[in-house]
Amino acid sequence: MDLDTTSIPELTAEELRQLYKLLISTRELDLAAVAWQRQGILPGYAPELGQEAAQVGSAFALDTSRDFAFPTYREMGVALTLGVDMVEYMSTHKASWHGGLYNPVTTRLAPIQAVVGGSVLHAVGWAHGQRLGAADVVRSEDETGGLPAAITYFGDGASSQGDVHEAMNFAGVLKAPVVFFVQNNGWAISLPTEEQVAGGTVAARAAGYGMAAVTVDGNDAPAVVRATRAALKHARSGNGPVLIEAMTYRRGPHSTSDDPGRYRTLDEERRDGGEDPVARLAHLLLESGAADQAFLDNAGAEAKAHTETVREGVQALKPRPGQEMFDYVFAEPTDALKAQARAWREESEHV
Repeated sequence: MDLDTTSIPELTAEELRQLYKLLISTRELDLAAVAWQRQGILPGYAPELGQEAAQVGSAFALDTSRDFAFPTYREMGVALTLGVDMVEYMSTHKASWHGGLYNPVTTRLAPIQAVVGGSVLHAVGWAHGQRLGAADVVRSEDETGGLPAAITYFGDGASSQGDVHEAMNFAGVLKAPVVFFVQNNGWAISLPTEEQVAGGTVAARAAGYGMAAVTVDGNDAPAVVRATRAALKHARSGNGPVLIEAMTYRRGPHSTSDDPGRYRTLDEERRDGGEDPVARLAHLLLESGAADQAFLDNAGAEAKAHTETVREGVQALKPRPGQEMFDYVFAEPTDALKAQARAWREESEHV
């Protein structure tokens, strides 16, 4: 079933301006994070160059008073859009504290998930729990009513994982209010999509799980916002999950330890990359009269200043107390974990 997005209004001029500020901030911070890894400030980082519109646009549609996002290791743009403190977010990449310093409950962003496809299972479990706990919630076609919804992120490569199949089947059977957001960036590390996604698209699989689906231009930020709003409206109304496939392109390496030159040329990257999502939105703002060049220049300057502030904060991070490695592992610590904590404490105090 194709999801109907025609009932979702176009974005206002103010929304477009907000969207651009988030996009340019994400771009600047992403480029800087790669440089920080090269400089030794971060041990590793997963770039998202080219995927800013997909990430920011989808997160822009969320209602943080009730919805919850379940990211992978690449959703820095989602975190920024949700208002997560970027120093706290980057602490995960610095490996100074397991799980990151940001609070998932207050930010509505689950901890970064490094297991491929792992966040998808978590999202469905959370969404099903919301449905079970909201028997008295009035189902409403009004986007302000209905169930809380989850959104979970993964790539075209992760869509081949068994965990993703299990999560989608579970969500489809139980009509869990969850949006599966696939960023199809053309590559599963070094393997192109066409060599590992049977059927041509990930969205085509939705029919097998009895869920609605929509394919959207992942480089068109306003279109991503509208598609995600339509998907959330569908899920909140008790109609079950939705699969969104955002067609975009990973313009850089899979991670800072990857060399894309081993499996594609720069000419191929330029040819297949499509229109730059940040430049595309800037052009729309100017053409529609929603903003002028002064606004774009000011947004860029603010983004650079924010990035510098984040760099200073990341470099100022100190090692965390070693005892914390035993905290927040289990709701009720096991005897084995308690024994490990005691042994560590005795050895540390002895030293």
